[in-house]
Amino acid sequence: MGVALFLPETSIRGIPPRAPVPAMRRAEVLKVFKILHRTRQNVFKGDTRSLDAARLKINEEFKNNKNETSPEKIAEFIKIASDVEVLLRTCVLQGVYVDANKIKLLPRKEVLRDNAPFCDTPKQNT
Repeated sequence: MGVALFLPETSIRGIPPRAPVPAMRRAEVLKVFKILHRTRQNVFKGDTRSLDAARLKINEEFKNNKNETSPEKIAEFIKIASDVEVLLRTCVLQGVYVDANKIKLLPRKEVLRDNAPFCDTPKQNT
């Protein structure tokens, strides 16, 4: 019959318990998670394949990092998630095949930006 040794820093299975994440951080993580999913639904509206792929990727990334306890790493992950949300919202453009060789672009308001002036004639070195 074996004797089980229980240390305060280990659980019954020998796995260290997770340090509690402060409630403010948990709320931030859930907020950015929710915002990412709403952006995904808006950006890929009508495209079930892309909607599913984006949902799986978002969920996978959050699940992979759910045991992170370092406040610095959590803040870094929140920053990355917000940057991804901005990129999805402002840079992804949806297109639909009209013919075999034609694609109709479906721009959203966030994607349309003011154009910077462009000059067709290159500068001449003197």
